[in-house]
Amino acid sequence: MQVKKKKTGWAPEATPTFWVNQASRLIMRRFEERLRPYAFGVAYLPVVFALEESGPLLQKNLVDQVGVEQPTMTALLARMERDGIVRRNADTSDGRAQRISLTTKGKSRISEVKAAMLDVVEQALAGVSQRERNVLTGSLRKVVQNLSE
Repeated sequence: MQVKKKKTGWAPEATPTFWVNQASRLIMRRFEERLRPYAFGVAYLPVVFALEESGPLLQKNLVDQVGVEQPTMTALLARMERDGIVRRNADTSDGRAQRISLTTKGKSRISEVKAAMLDVVEQALAGVSQRERNVLTGSLRKVVQNLSE
């Protein structure tokens, strides 16, 4: 005896969220591919951009600014230090704290990394008019706001 499957009416491909997920996965894959030659991973970017903007930071301040848990930051910084992007030094006022800074190598790669990311963005948005880009950006901001509340 065969059991008939009940139709739920759920058609993921008909929802914007399905396509947002697909686009996000492909964009992240392309970012990773493009950043690999620079010894950068996408996960490095929030740290690099925070240090670029603020200069050297205590690790605890970097955790707050980037919005990740301390163990995640510790592991991330270990990889970044291994790749020569950041350096960790004991803070002069508190030897237990670590001050994180970009290395010369890390600083020198920022403009190339940003250019590589812009290339991916342009590839993703090829054929999308400026008006459509504005609508897409506005809509996605609303989605983020709705899910952040």
